[in-house]
Amino acid sequence: GALYHHIDCTLGPDPQGDKALIAQEELDDPATWRWTAADKLALKLIQDVHARGMRIIFDGVFNHVSSASPFFQDVVKHQQQSRYKDWFAITAWDDPDQGTKFSYSGWWGVPELPEWRQDAQGPVHGPREYIFACTQRWLAPHGDPREGIDGWRLDVAFEIAHPFWQEWRAYVKQINAEAYLTAEVIDTIDVLKPYLQGDEFDAVMNYNMAFACADYFINQQQRISTTAFDGLLRDLRAAFAPCVAYVQQNLLDSHDSNRVTSHIVNPDGAPYRAWNAYHSASKPAHNPAYDARKPAPAEYAIQKLMALFQMTYVGAPMIYYGDEVGMWGANDPCCRKPMVWDDLVYAPETYLPDGSRRAVPDPVAVNTDLLATYKQLIHLRHRFPALSLGDFQTLLTDDARQIYVYRRHYAGETVIVALNNTRQAQTATIAVNAATSLRDVLHDNRVYAVQDGRVAVDLLPLWGVVLVA
Repeated sequence: GALYHHIDCTLGPDPQGDKALIAQEELDDPATWRWTAADKLALKLIQDVHARGMRIIFDGVFNHVSSASPFFQDVVKHQQQSRYKDWFAITAWDDPDQGTKFSYSGWWGVPELPEWRQDAQGPVHGPREYIFACTQRWLAPHGDPREGIDGWRLDVAFEIAHPFWQEWRAYVKQINAEAYLTAEVIDTIDVLKPYLQGDEFDAVMNYNMAFACADYFINQQQRISTTAFDGLLRDLRAAFAPCVAYVQQNLLDSHDSNRVTSHIVNPDGAPYRAWNAYHSASKPAHNPAYDARKPAPAEYAIQKLMALFQMTYVGAPMIYYGDEVGMWGANDPCCRKPMVWDDLVYAPETYLPDGSRRAVPDPVAVNTDLLATYKQLIHLRHRFPALSLGDFQTLLTDDARQIYVYRRHYAGETVIVALNNTRQAQTATIAVNAATSLRDVLHDNRVYAVQDGRVAVDLLPLWGVVLVA
């Protein structure tokens, strides 16, 4: 928030030394920028992540900064004499003669988050160059993209004009053609389209997939049919160039929603896709009926089914930290509790969000059963390339029995997934042009015979099968 080109000093081993280093810089001159101890620790993190065959992306908040930012503090202090006076959206200066007081545009009216000044092209000269320099710094430290981050998640991307993102994308891809760019744009397909034409972002945080999943897996009274769910997914895949669906950031929840498992405890009501209404309805402060208790096994069962879909569907699955170990919570701030680790012992959750005591405290610990399920599903996704790279074909949408079956195919490998979105065990008969038998890789390779191009499979309640030839 304070400076994009440094990691917060308090996160490094030498906060005082780092502050002294930063004090020697000309903030708007990248030639004077130093690498602080905190910065070097971040570079070490990047190196260690890469050594494990993983990638790391940073969150770029290019619309606003913290009011503690030295750029902004300089404006507060020197007013119209500040060299950064044109960097911010200032609405009035301190002027006793005119009787005006210093005021400026804060993000959503929040004074702690002053906004960069923008014109039709995006952030103006000054902040624009600063953002580009910081982009270069983290993507290619010391000029080497191998030492840098692997992409960006762009915060409130919808609040910055399209021409900026077009120029910025070209700049990023020239530094690292493989860099992954995903944007926070929570809106309809029509609004998303300009961002995903190939000249701005690779992907968006795919909230529309999350909304469809809530409509189908979470809602009870307001549940949509299997056919309607399939249609929503098809619309999302068809909206953009075919390659886009494969890199969309497929999430179920985030830091801006209630946790998926708490959503399951609180189904129906304001639709998830009615973003502002839902945002309010998923906070106990605004909705006294919201139940913030720990989910029960029956609710975690729905989360497992959603994870099974997420890990076998087209796109890049995103797990919000802690969902895999069963963390629960209403919308911000309750969805942002510290991570639950298996090597720490936690006091039970004694208080409700309003500060009153719970009748019975909720124990806090890693849900080992849920974690094992996530590991199993992630392992399957890695084991069968068709689940990442394959095409998608709907094989069955049974509305009466809420059974959904689809096929993924890639380079000679076919994977068939059948989901049972009810609490009853069911048998599904699927038309397949497959081998003489299929095995269920989700359940100890159980073999099903194919007869006359059809296979009958047993589906456990709120679960499914993953079949391969």
